[in-house]
Amino acid sequence: MTLVQMQPHPMNAGPVHTTVTEVMDADGPQVWDDMSVEVALSVMAAARTGRLVVCDQDGQCTGLVTRTELTAVRDSSAYTDRVRLRDILGDRRSFTSPVMTMAEAEYSMRSRRLGALPAVDGRSRALGVLELSR
Repeated sequence: MTLVQMQPHPMNAGPVHTTVTEVMDADGPQVWDDMSVEVALSVMAAARTGRLVVCDQDGQCTGLVTRTELTAVRDSSAYTDRVRLRDILGDRRSFTSPVMTMAEAEYSMRSRRLGALPAVDGRSRALGVLELSR
């Protein structure tokens, strides 16, 4: 006997309320906010990723940086080897909740023109990253 899992027909199914938890990328490096730009770029290259979740000394998520942002900072005339990730993040503290529906998260990200957001729990611990498909 073979077990068959039945799927509802799309025409008969109600609205889908997928949450951020169901679609976020839970894998990926997390780094400390006192890391230099050069080291962060090296971590990205080694991890073969285009983004890093940045955390403070208490392990709370403080933001997200991309390879494009870090490269722009490194290539600027004001760059020194003393620039840390916390200097780049500034006051940008955009996050999403893992229980938020995808429709809500997508609307929020598109209205703020964000391509990716860290998903954090109630204690601001990073759980993963939600990335919009283009």
